Amino acid sequence: MKAMAPFQVKTACPYCGVGCGVLAKVAADGQVSVRGDPDHPANFGRLCSKGSALAETIGLDGRLLDPQIHGRGSSWDEALDLVASTFSQTIAEHGPDAVAFYVSGQLLTEDYYLANKLMKGFVGSANIDTNSRLCMASSVAGHRRAFGSDTVPGSYEDLELADLIVLVGSNLAWCHPVLYQRIAAAREKRPEMKVVLVDPRRTMTSDIADMHLAIAPDGDVALFTGLLAWLGQHNALDRAYITAHTTGFGQALFAASALDLAGIAAATGLSEDELGRFYSLFARTQKTVTVYSQGVNQSSQGTDKVNAIINCHLATGRIGKPGAGPFSVTGQPNAMGGREVGGMANMLAAHMEIENSEHRERVQRFWKAPAIAGKPGLKAVEMFKAVADGRIKALWIMATNPVDSMPDAGAVEAAIKACPFVVVSDVLAETDTVRHAHVRLPATAWGEKDGTVTNSERRISRQRAFLPAPGEARPDWWIIAEVARRMGFEEAFAHETPAEVFAEHAALSGFENDGERDFDIGAYAGVDGEDYDALAPFQWPAPSPGVQARLHVDRGAHTEPRPEEITPTGHRSTRFFANGNFYTPDRKARFVALRPTVETRITSDFPLVLNTGRIRDHWHTMTRTGKSPRLSQHIAEPFVEIHPVDAQRHGIGDADIARVSTPRGEVLVRALVTTRQRPGSLFAPMHWTDQFAARGRLDTLTASLADPVSGQPALKHVAARIEKFTARAFGFAVTRKRPATMAADYWALARCRGGWRVELAFADDDVDWTAFAGPLFGTADAEVLAYHDREAGQHRIAAFEGEHLAGALFIAPGPVAVSRGWAAERLGEIHASQHQRFRIVAGRAGAERPDAGATVCSCFNVGVNQITAAVSAGCTTVDAIGATLKAGTNCGSCRSEIRAIILANRVQAAE
Repeated sequence: MKAMAPFQVKTACPYCGVGCGVLAKVAADGQVSVRGDPDHPANFGRLCSKGSALAETIGLDGRLLDPQIHGRGSSWDEALDLVASTFSQTIAEHGPDAVAFYVSGQLLTEDYYLANKLMKGFVGSANIDTNSRLCMASSVAGHRRAFGSDTVPGSYEDLELADLIVLVGSNLAWCHPVLYQRIAAAREKRPEMKVVLVDPRRTMTSDIADMHLAIAPDGDVALFTGLLAWLGQHNALDRAYITAHTTGFGQALFAASALDLAGIAAATGLSEDELGRFYSLFARTQKTVTVYSQGVNQSSQGTDKVNAIINCHLATGRIGKPGAGPFSVTGQPNAMGGREVGGMANMLAAHMEIENSEHRERVQRFWKAPAIAGKPGLKAVEMFKAVADGRIKALWIMATNPVDSMPDAGAVEAAIKACPFVVVSDVLAETDTVRHAHVRLPATAWGEKDGTVTNSERRISRQRAFLPAPGEARPDWWIIAEVARRMGFEEAFAHETPAEVFAEHAALSGFENDGERDFDIGAYAGVDGEDYDALAPFQWPAPSPGVQARLHVDRGAHTEPRPEEITPTGHRSTRFFANGNFYTPDRKARFVALRPTVETRITSDFPLVLNTGRIRDHWHTMTRTGKSPRLSQHIAEPFVEIHPVDAQRHGIGDADIARVSTPRGEVLVRALVTTRQRPGSLFAPMHWTDQFAARGRLDTLTASLADPVSGQPALKHVAARIEKFTARAFGFAVTRKRPATMAADYWALARCRGGWRVELAFADDDVDWTAFAGPLFGTADAEVLAYHDREAGQHRIAAFEGEHLAGALFIAPGPVAVSRGWAAERLGEIHASQHQRFRIVAGRAGAERPDAGATVCSCFNVGVNQITAAVSAGCTTVDAIGATLKAGTNCGSCRSEIRAIILANRVQAAE
């Protein structure tokens, strides 16, 4: 068989909203490797740990490869006909609002565009919403209130030009590592740059901060209204900008003055000294960028938080200028693209307004649609309540996992289970949502898909296929178009390629625009397949030539660049609003008058505040990152951070299993006692699902409380309690096969090279551990070695199939002390001698095989013990560790952890 020629493809990362360029190389033997694209202006060759491990996530294990109806395989024709006929019949019998689409920021723009077009223009309902509602809806609402449009004013370049960066509710080091590294690199060149972190937790991002403001939950409105008042009191306003380009300043300043500095201190949990130092720094620093993310958005006050930040930038004229502006960084790779096509229930396509009758008429005329949605549809939380009460009778879920990611996830799961007709388009055969689908449609995944995405700085990039579609998998845009055709809309959904969809999307953005709307990529309305294949990253707006002169954007030193032109330095970045020209009727920005309020949600029964979020090496519900052994080693099980004072009060020890509960449910997670956590608060990540843990679905604890303007759920301020789960036995196992069942009260499963690793805990220790190990390992007649000390509660069992380790189980009365990395490595080795086998049962390596320790650097698989040894040998800086071990030299997201290890060892040596 002739080997194929190796080739390389420029594509885009499918994780966060940074939008990094990726070079995917396919070798002659079909092996794929990835690296950062040095020419892409978002990352200039950098990738984070997740992006660097993309090649580990493209295997076909667990993939959904054929359409299924009620669990049996079917043809595409049968499945598509059933979806189309059921939706059509439901609409005919119950009206268009009886059906809904719940889509995703993981979709490409072309997928998103057709889904929105079908629902709003041809079904005639706006019941299409997206998991971006959980991510950036409050930013959208805040932008629209202030600017009259959902416009991100600045560019990534501003992060490198700023003299002050204020990070609000953003753990940039872990959640947007490439942007964090761009800031770190800029700061090395300009040490005078200042960074302030506003976050209840002392996250890894605090490593770069000159000032950490450990704010009380939801204290942000008070913090920034207080700042506005301070700016007014200290003559730090840009009166000329306020007068020429804004309205409502007087009312906003009056409302902001409701609390004095002592009142702001009480509302934020910060000292008056901390407030004064921050306010003074902000007031005197013209080049200020305020970066905000989920800590701002995921709140019942999220929209007000966004406007409180924007108010301060409008008041100082620090917007749309190099190194100055408010900057919302998105959590998903195409949340911005979804906003552009109107993929949320309260938006129309191309940044037009569903409430505006002229906009509705324009979109309907462009689409030649039989109907157009006349009012906003149901936002995500409302949508699943409508599924629960029977108003929605047919639901199509695309590329997302709401059973795990929606608030009050138990109620959402119950609603989906009870819905008469559920369709799920996904890449995996088993997720917590897919298991409830009547029809399962196999979609193509990253590496197989072709389309575009838009990142947080409005830059559109191509995501290109470099792998064939496996089995019967098809692109999401194709699936949507096929259903639309079968519903009778053949002419409007006659697209044959994603290039045709993109060209239509671009044409609509420029249709009757003439500079009236911010989003305009009309220059690309005429792209053909060849143009589309060659499309380079570009930042919008990119209007057709006739509209160019009427746009009010700043393109730096270059007055009229062609939209496709990009330079490696990023100097062609576009910005909005330096000279006003907002998208309100009077072209002026609107200040929003805000009075800070303090919400108390804790009670005597639930005395702690639970904050949920993400970790460094996992993503959403682990449907992709959970396939990577490298990414699964850094943190391999669900956990909760708790401050030592709270841990002592509630009887929690480090590494205990803790039960965290709210009125809606409970989870079992590993306790991590740390001073990085604010007293009175807990933090736990949202990634674990029933596929990876026994009771780890964190969003079963969160409430459906949402921001009244944006509809975004409040996922970071939940009243909770914590108690120790009394485990009589703890376990750790490695196994070549994924366990089919685990009869344990607590278990957490993670990939490792050569198999799986499992954490276990049991309420009862009266167990036949050898019998337990058989099903865990998936072996029936393996050779077993075992050690039992029943009095001490110590049990160790290893099973061998030929010369290979099938599995090893270690049981102890407390958290098992065996090195996880060492044990996992044994799965990939040959164990021919009894000596080697007994060493596994002993649970420790020989002197010639030092234990690397818990993974710190995922990119190069470097453990804490290796770093500690290097420090002892004289490596006293992060760069020295990098030179010796390579740790921290790729994505850089572990550099703060390395620095902490160095510091801890210095302290220990001094003692």
